[in-house]
Amino acid sequence: MSDLTGKAALVTGASRGIGAAIATRLAERGADVAITYAQSKERADEVVDRIAAQGGRGLAVKADSGDAGEVVSGVEQAVDKFGRLDILVNNAGIFPFGPIDDVPLDEIDRTLAIHVRAVYVASQAAVRHMSKGARIISIGSNLAERVPFPGVTLYSMSKSALIGFTKGLARDLGDRGITVNLVQPGSTNTDMNPADADGADEQRALTALGHFADAGNIADSVAFLAGPGATNITGAVLTVDGGTNA
Repeated sequence: MSDLTGKAALVTGASRGIGAAIATRLAERGADVAITYAQSKERADEVVDRIAAQGGRGLAVKADSGDAGEVVSGVEQAVDKFGRLDILVNNAGIFPFGPIDDVPLDEIDRTLAIHVRAVYVASQAAVRHMSKGARIISIGSNLAERVPFPGVTLYSMSKSALIGFTKGLARDLGDRGITVNLVQPGSTNTDMNPADADGADEQRALTALGHFADAGNIADSVAFLAGPGATNITGAVLTVDGGTNA
């Protein structure tokens, strides 16, 4: 499919995992794609190579989503490279884990900076360059709405903020023809949460389908929301969790 030909996208935190899969899928659909990364330039460059292999232009920008200035710079560099911005995917994330007694203040601040502030700041910077038909898509978590095990209070709290953000921004941007949606993955086989790690069987047991998602499943959902078939969808939450929250 080439329904995104001529579009320019930015995917944050996309040197690996779900972000890398999203960036590659958007390129397969015809988009030029910029990505941000915090640490591994080598892995980010590999994603850019995959984008180029699909015939698109790629760009890797070193930007820590915990730093608001670097988030804005990532948006501006994408616009400078492509001359436009049609799709923003707020994907960058971390996974804090532990009981409330053990979570230090700096971890609370960093989690909220990456999962909440960066999404707001990136979207704020992006809409200055967006026109009718543009898309903002954030990656949340099914744990925002249902928490079946302990240790994820901070993570769940931070991801739940994206529900309100999505619905509010959809109202703010509706008259400009820009849609805003949220994809909430469940257990997905990535470096951050391997399907063969300790505790994976317990996660599988919570699903209706009995298996982890592949990062490509999440990428397909994002590509749909970025494409012409989702023109009339905004303020929506798409949960892709194998039925965990059913």
